[in-house]
Amino acid sequence: MIDVTQHNFEQEVLEASATTPVLIDFWAPWCGPCKTLGPVLEKLEADYQGRFKLAKVDSDQEPQLAGAFGIRSIPTCVLMVGGKPVDGFMGAQTEGQLRAFLDKHLPSEEALHAEAETEAAEALIQAGDTEAALAKLAEALTADPSNDDARFDYAKLLIAGGAFEEAHAVLQDPLARIPKPLRFEALATWLHAMEYVDSQAFASQFGGWEWPQFDAKIAENKRDFETRYAKAAALLSAGLLPESMDELLEIVLRDRAWNQELARKTVVAILELLTPPKPKGSGEAGNKTAGGIELAGKAVAALDPQAERVARYRRKLSMALN
Repeated sequence: MIDVTQHNFEQEVLEASATTPVLIDFWAPWCGPCKTLGPVLEKLEADYQGRFKLAKVDSDQEPQLAGAFGIRSIPTCVLMVGGKPVDGFMGAQTEGQLRAFLDKHLPSEEALHAEAETEAAEALIQAGDTEAALAKLAEALTADPSNDDARFDYAKLLIAGGAFEEAHAVLQDPLARIPKPLRFEALATWLHAMEYVDSQAFASQFGGWEWPQFDAKIAENKRDFETRYAKAAALLSAGLLPESMDELLEIVLRDRAWNQELARKTVVAILELLTPPKPKGSGEAGNKTAGGIELAGKAVAALDPQAERVARYRRKLSMALN
């Protein structure tokens, strides 16, 4: 529990609520119901073990804060998540009523455990320990099957490691949703390309080919889309994503509809996989696309080369389609 004033409101409430829900208790020393409610809230803050933070505002001492929230009577409690009020109540409540209110909005213990495991996995991925990261992500999904961040990272690692059957199982749930989440559709498209390169059909026709062999075959016929897609898929499998998109865009330019727009769909998938994720806890859309790319032109290029690359290839795809 912390006492909040105008001076620390931004840090203790707005910024803190980006990562942990903050329950603001507007009270006053002369208020009888406030004296009843306050101790129960403090007990619940301890019981919930960090799942929310209690911030108390003395309405008499901080009339501007009370006015900003339109407080007309006390006690009034407002729950802040991501810097914004999401719910609240007025008057004293029983402990049971308060628990019901909190449980409606707060992440479960299982969800918090899954989030911690996902964050640990991200650190392991950065350190190059894929096997340990996979174990962490599997544990996260077991604890909270609704954790899409863990599911996405888990499927991505499985695909990169060639565990295609397991990846299909992990993707089954999000791909059954309506509408399908774009980032999981992107993984499915990537998985399709990886499976193709790993298939007997690819091996019998293109197995062992070097890049100049693909280029020579394509030079004979610029509309040999099968060979061009095979090269693009092989580039994608090798982790050469921009080079893969260059080949795919050549197909889009010449025949967007080829193979049920497979080339266009694969470019879109690669762009989604390359798009830098939004910072966790950031509820602000700002001047961004749905993929999280800021529309700041040269400023983005200076700050994030990958974001600039994504923006550049989005423009290339747009020009190829027009």
